[in-house]
Amino acid sequence: MAEICALIKIHGNHADHSQTWLEDCAMCTCRHRHSIFCVLPPYILKSIQKNGSKEQVEAAINTLSVDSTFRSVRLNLTAAVSPAQRERRVLGPAQSKQRTIYTADNVETLPGKAVRTEGAGPSGDVAVDEAYDGLGHTFDFFSEIFDRNSIDDEGMPLNATVHYGPRYSNAFWNGQRMVFGDGDGELFNRFTIALDVIGHELGHGVTEDETGLVYLFQSGALNEHLSDVWGSLIKQWYLRQTSDQADWLIGAGLLADGVKGQALRSMKKPGSAFDDPVLGRDPQPGHMDDYEETYADNGGVHINSGIPNRAFYLAATSVGGYAWEKIGRVWYETIRSKRVKQDTKFKEFANLTVATALRTPGCGPIEQKAIAEAWAEVGVLEKVAPKTTRAVTTRSSRQPARMFEAQRGGRDGDASSSTSNGSGR
Repeated sequence: MAEICALIKIHGNHADHSQTWLEDCAMCTCRHRHSIFCVLPPYILKSIQKNGSKEQVEAAINTLSVDSTFRSVRLNLTAAVSPAQRERRVLGPAQSKQRTIYTADNVETLPGKAVRTEGAGPSGDVAVDEAYDGLGHTFDFFSEIFDRNSIDDEGMPLNATVHYGPRYSNAFWNGQRMVFGDGDGELFNRFTIALDVIGHELGHGVTEDETGLVYLFQSGALNEHLSDVWGSLIKQWYLRQTSDQADWLIGAGLLADGVKGQALRSMKKPGSAFDDPVLGRDPQPGHMDDYEETYADNGGVHINSGIPNRAFYLAATSVGGYAWEKIGRVWYETIRSKRVKQDTKFKEFANLTVATALRTPGCGPIEQKAIAEAWAEVGVLEKVAPKTTRAVTTRSSRQPARMFEAQRGGRDGDASSSTSNGSGR
């Protein structure tokens, strides 16, 4: 909490920015489980406020207001969960899906009315049926690929509410359920349309269960990165795509016709997903040289996640094949190792993935090398100096390569420390 107080103090002298700061900091918590996790970044909604039509501006303001309210409710009502409590508590039941889909009928109420339960046939409501199928595909992916029994690995029922609010343009996981808006019909389609969005949001539940990543700065960006990884892998698995066949987009199909963009984010090429007069331009960097120093968006959690996203893409495409079989499993084993701390930063996480590669079934030196080179390519780890073939080497060429060191200690800190503050700065 000390860091949050310090941030409030920093911004307290700027009254003209107080409302923006409250919106940005509504997510700030001392524990990961206090946050809700929205797929649509606040910077897009704020761009709409600035550039949109009257109706678009009203929809964006309403969405920001709803998001802020739910974050505040969780901040005040949810108890902190210690690392010890995140350990397996009981032997879970046999793995089987338990889905219930509710409708809010376009009012702001939760959970709403149950309209489809596990085993029932299609409802005829496209949002209901997309949510039902998306929850099922996500459950099946984690079950079949990682032998995980639902989000919490203990058979947690999967609940979702669709048609939330009037023109609500977002989707979020609140720790208990998925909530989907219908979009405004002008900039955004319904938020159940993209399987990777559903996987992304439910993936927050997996990360929430396995790690204590604080939703601030680099640890928060890693949180967002992990959800993009799970969302992308779930889509690739469902479509049976190899890493070179996948589009590596997050939220493809979500942007309405006429919007200049492909999706919300691109793991392949961060910063290229959209460039629209109303939505603005995709601000994600793909290299530490372009790391965004900001207090907005909880310290750039949706922005700087582009850096680890590209590292994952580079590693997966270097190894080839199905991304969930090798590099995806390394990432999963990394968060399961309990070595990811609540304040883990990019460099620390990168080192953990490199080390975990050798302990991951089916992986070895080839995967480890691909992962280390990918992190180096995005500027998180140093590049390994090529081995010389000369008979006589110079003094400088005999210096050991420091594969696991970050290029920017100021932004990533000391990788040997797991007790630094949670700011990720």
